[in-house]
Amino acid sequence: MLKRVYSFNEGKLGMKALLGGKGANLAEMTTLGLPIPPGFTVTTEACRAYFASGGKLPEGLLGEIVIALHDIEEAQSAIFGDTERPLLVSVRSGSVTSMPGMMDTILNLGLNDETVRGLAEQSRNETFAYDCYRRFIQMFGEVVLGIDSIHFNQLQEQSKQTNGRVSDQEVSAGEWKELIANYKDLVAERSGQPFPQDVYQQLQLAVEAVFRSWNNMRAKVYRKAFGIPDEQGTAVSIQAMVFGNLGNDSGTGVLFTRNPSTGVKELYGEYMVNAQGEDVVAGIRTPNPIPQLLEELPLVYDHLEELASLLECHYRDMQDIEFTIEKGNLYLLQTRSGKRTGQAAVKIAVDLVEEGIISKEEAIQRIEPSHMDQLLHRSIDTSTPLEAITQGLPASPGAASGRIVFDADTAVNWTKDGQKVILVSVETSPDDVHGIIAAEGVLTSRGGMTSHAAVVARGMGKPCICGCDALSIDLSSRSVSIGTLTFQEGEDISLDSTTGQVYQGSLSLNEPIITPELLKLLEIADGIRTLKVYTNADTPLDAVKAREFGAEGIGLCRTEHMFFSGNRLPIVQAMILADDQEERILHLNRLLQMQQFDFEAMFSAMDGLPMTIRLLDPPLHEFLPNLEQLQERHRELVLSGGHAEELQRLKSTISKVHELREINPMLGLRGVRLGILFPEIYDMQIEAIFKAAEAALRRGVDVRPGIMIPLVGHSNELKQMRELVDKVAVQVLSEEFKWFKYRVGTMIEVPRAALLADSVAQYADFFSFGTNDLTQMTFGYSRDDAEGKFLGSYMEKNILETNPFQVLDQDGVGKLIEWAVVKGRAKKPFLETGICGEHGGDSESILFCHRSGLDYVSCSPYRVPFARIAAAQAALLVRAEQPEGTLSAL
Repeated sequence: MLKRVYSFNEGKLGMKALLGGKGANLAEMTTLGLPIPPGFTVTTEACRAYFASGGKLPEGLLGEIVIALHDIEEAQSAIFGDTERPLLVSVRSGSVTSMPGMMDTILNLGLNDETVRGLAEQSRNETFAYDCYRRFIQMFGEVVLGIDSIHFNQLQEQSKQTNGRVSDQEVSAGEWKELIANYKDLVAERSGQPFPQDVYQQLQLAVEAVFRSWNNMRAKVYRKAFGIPDEQGTAVSIQAMVFGNLGNDSGTGVLFTRNPSTGVKELYGEYMVNAQGEDVVAGIRTPNPIPQLLEELPLVYDHLEELASLLECHYRDMQDIEFTIEKGNLYLLQTRSGKRTGQAAVKIAVDLVEEGIISKEEAIQRIEPSHMDQLLHRSIDTSTPLEAITQGLPASPGAASGRIVFDADTAVNWTKDGQKVILVSVETSPDDVHGIIAAEGVLTSRGGMTSHAAVVARGMGKPCICGCDALSIDLSSRSVSIGTLTFQEGEDISLDSTTGQVYQGSLSLNEPIITPELLKLLEIADGIRTLKVYTNADTPLDAVKAREFGAEGIGLCRTEHMFFSGNRLPIVQAMILADDQEERILHLNRLLQMQQFDFEAMFSAMDGLPMTIRLLDPPLHEFLPNLEQLQERHRELVLSGGHAEELQRLKSTISKVHELREINPMLGLRGVRLGILFPEIYDMQIEAIFKAAEAALRRGVDVRPGIMIPLVGHSNELKQMRELVDKVAVQVLSEEFKWFKYRVGTMIEVPRAALLADSVAQYADFFSFGTNDLTQMTFGYSRDDAEGKFLGSYMEKNILETNPFQVLDQDGVGKLIEWAVVKGRAKKPFLETGICGEHGGDSESILFCHRSGLDYVSCSPYRVPFARIAAAQAALLVRAEQPEGTLSAL
């Protein structure tokens, strides 16, 4: 029979897919002889069987759980459900991929009206026993019976107020008993059934509830955000309870073996005296920093430090450890590789290499896409003096500005409307994860560095400040007070979550810099990857920044972006609106000087590196004034009796805009078609390129330009444009520089060009795949309309796995790229190929490019470090996939 329940003594780390991360690690720590409360794990296969049977425990599973429970009873010298020496257990979820706080846990299971008296006698602490019972009823009510926590919290607050209590530690046993009676009435009222006294029924219902929590809303949102497969399921670990709420020689805490925000090698975490585990992560009380434990319980601290070092060495990674202290005895409840910021991930990976713990290749593989997404954190611009209005705990580094919102749903809705928001809350819970994803940053009044908000925000790279006691939130008026200041929902605030400071209003943010550890890691990556990493850069400043980030060239310079500045756009508009070619050339000559200046500066910035310049691509009407605004202005002039000459000029402009309007401009007069119909436009751009190249060459700059013709669908288009480039080069370059080498290529963004790549390649030195347009044309989607109208729904309904404009569609668009590479190189074996759409900064797309034999990827300057790491990871993955004895891809 299929084994569905494994004792911690039977499992091992390699069984993670079956036992989940928590179960596998508990088994591994048990094998190491560490102080682990005994227990067992119900497998992920049992979870999948539960869902396959329509939400019923598989036949015989409960019996197997009860049998395994006997081993815990023997180890603890206690009996489940016994009225004299009762065994209590925790029932915890344990997904294969870490999902902190997303699923459910139940503590103190096994308590009822009889066993609680036995626990009181056994512990000689009646207050402790009834504290555990009220905790159990609330957790069971919330997790198993679906009763909102607010109802329990209201009863507890009423009880405290009535009895004049400020903290839980002040509550007497009698007061807990009264609250328990009220809790049981609440359960009966809200669930329609009395609180179950049968401990085996409690156990069955708890296991079922933890299985169900795999599909709760917050877990689904988290899985979608982090790409965790829905079919994994969760294991359930059932473990003997140890108690941190037995007095001042007891406690509970969370410990990281290195600082998860910075990566510094130090014990980092928090603990609470006389508390249970949920008190720390829920942010109900503000905990103490771990170093303070050395003063309060020095022997426990020393033991904890020793075990932390052992676990980090054993797992060869920074560990996130949950522990409980019961009457001075230390117990470990969990260890896992800790969530960390991008900065910490890089520092830890590099430090572990230098400490001889992992290899350079492992260091590269330890970096996740999310780490690189968040790595280069923004910071508050402090060039002018700033005065913080309050300060909290710097839970997740970075900086953000946005409008205050008080709940997750509002955060999501306002973000959809294009607004940047800061989620402000007393504390966050797993139900708020969608709001944290939507927000620029998070600010809470309660909780510590390991509270829910801190852990989740840190994992997402979101700025987060916790434990800001000065906040007084009034949800009825949708306002928050900070000292004498009051802010309404919608007002701006700014967070510097690296220091924990909060500022009034929206502030300027500085872009991040590369740390020495990242430089080291990038150096390692560069020694592994084979794909070149270029950048998309449109200005000299872009080029300089990209080179700082390690770009090996410019894969896409969009010349139209050089026209959008305030002093250039009017000239472009005048050029477009010109009545004849002579007037158009007059304006083009003015633009030529500007483009020449830009190109020369960019050539200097990229000295010795290739620079691919795409000639004008978008429809001309994109540069023109808004038609509706022109018409409104015309109406105003007519009504006010405006000057006749101005009216005629405006009327002429409106007529020209009408003339240039197209039914489907993205498939109309743009790209190469524009160059063929109005060759003087491309002539000007090409002339600017060669004049800038010669000027730079005279200054000793190593210039390596590539001229890219966009939107080619037929080889004759490229043939004609190549002839134009060569003709202008002969006309512009002086005799001294006739030797100058340049490349001419095309952007493959029309499916026909990909299908007939061998024909197009006759006239091309390189292919650059414009994956944005190629995706639009292959799917038949308008990107702006699709993303705003139906792509989200398509992914929710599993019609599409991912947004094809973010992750390259390998089955469709990818096949066109592979076909074009093969056909193009069949005609020209040394044809250079790469991609320059936004997919050039996506890890899955970069892996595809490596496998397809492309030469480079090109991405935005701030994605260059990410692409360098991802290209190295792609090389390592492909190398690992090759059978032994074959040549490595490297």
